[in-house]
Amino acid sequence: MSRSKDFTLGLLSGALVGSVIALLYAPDKGSNTRNVISYRLSNYVDELTHLIERLSEEKHAISEAKRKGDEVVEDARQRAEDLIKEAEHLLDSIEETKEEEKKES
Repeated sequence: MSRSKDFTLGLLSGALVGSVIALLYAPDKGSNTRNVISYRLSNYVDELTHLIERLSEEKHAISEAKRKGDEVVEDARQRAEDLIKEAEHLLDSIEETKEEEKKES
């Protein structure tokens, strides 16, 4: 392992051991400590669930915006192609008109 991974593993292990020792020497009764931990854990789970729901909604909104953006780009591309074809048609018509005028002259 690299030094940073060793350091991180040591840090997490130390934090876990320190937490266990702190719980064992806590001045409060074990049942109260468990209730507090359970309450906080429940709050964290609720917050995490809410955050996941928000992220999911935002992902859906982003996907919808991307889809609409793709539609706009495709519509613009199609219109540009139509304009190019129309311009080519007009140029051909102008050239034919000039050729006819030259023939008449």
